[in-house]
Amino acid sequence: MIGRRGTIALAIAIAAVSAFSARAEKADRQKPTQVEANRMTSDEGRRISIFEGSVVLTKGTMQLRAERVVVRQDADGFQHASASGSPAKFRQKSDARGTQEGVWLHAEAQRIEVDERNERVEMHENARVTRDQDEVRGSYILYDQRSEFFSVTSPKDTPGARVHAVIQPKKPDAKQ
Repeated sequence: MIGRRGTIALAIAIAAVSAFSARAEKADRQKPTQVEANRMTSDEGRRISIFEGSVVLTKGTMQLRAERVVVRQDADGFQHASASGSPAKFRQKSDARGTQEGVWLHAEAQRIEVDERNERVEMHENARVTRDQDEVRGSYILYDQRSEFFSVTSPKDTPGARVHAVIQPKKPDAKQ
């Protein structure tokens, strides 16, 4: 039987991982969150949960894999998650648009920051994002989920370093 403290810690942990549902398929919002890790600690007073050791967070089509995930909740209930690994990996399927099916976004980096309030995903160090058949790589990638805007930068301390992008030709929309 789980005691009162264990029940509260479990509730905080489940609430904390809901941060990853931003811009998921609408059906994902109704799916349960599944968390696997070697260890979990939760500090109710500071509103923080830490998952360590082969962490896998799954909710519908969203999945985050990392060695360590720290989830903080602000006073308004929004969460911010920081995942680190070698590399940390994130994937999520977007909603369908019109006649187009939703596409998968796959990201990896040494550190991935997910900001639920602002619907942003930031990838730091050796970052790579693939979406459909397009790919971008750089030292830092910002992905704004609301506008589907990408910003990619190269390492500032490496002269001559460049970003890399492969953008596939798009088929004309069937309505046009």
